[in-house]
Amino acid sequence: MQASDDFAKLKGQIETADRSIREAAARGTDELKAMVEQARQNAETHATELRSKSQEASYEAERHWQEVQTDWAKHVKRIRERIDAKKADIDADVAENDAEWAEADAIDAVEFASAAIEEAQYAVLDAVLARKDADVMAAAAT
Repeated sequence: MQASDDFAKLKGQIETADRSIREAAARGTDELKAMVEQARQNAETHATELRSKSQEASYEAERHWQEVQTDWAKHVKRIRERIDAKKADIDADVAENDAEWAEADAIDAVEFASAAIEEAQYAVLDAVLARKDADVMAAAAT
C-alpha cells in the first residue's frame, strides 16, 4: 500500500533531518551556510513539486487537497462521519471508490507532512546559523 509506505518514509526523513540539525552546531560557518542553502533548495524543490502535482490534478482532487491544507480538523471529521455512516450492505464498486479516495487523501497528507518537515529542517538550520553568527559577533565585540 503506497500510503503506508510513504508514511514509513517520513520516519527516515525525520531521522535524517534530526541528525543534520544536531551535526550543524559543530560545523564551521561556511559549511553551515552551505547546509542552510541546501536545505532551503530542497524545501523549495519539494514545494514546487507539490504545486506542480496540485496543478496537474483534477478539480475534485485539488478541492480535496486544499481542504486538507486549510482545515485539517474539518477533513478528519468528514472522513470519520462518512465511515460511520457506511452501511454493511454497500456494494463493492462504491467501497472501491471510497478506498481510492481515502488512499489519495492519505498520500496527499503524507506529501504535505514531508514538505513541512523539510521547511522545519530549513528553519532550524537557519536558526543555528543565525545563533552562530550572533555568537561570533558578540565575541568580536568584547
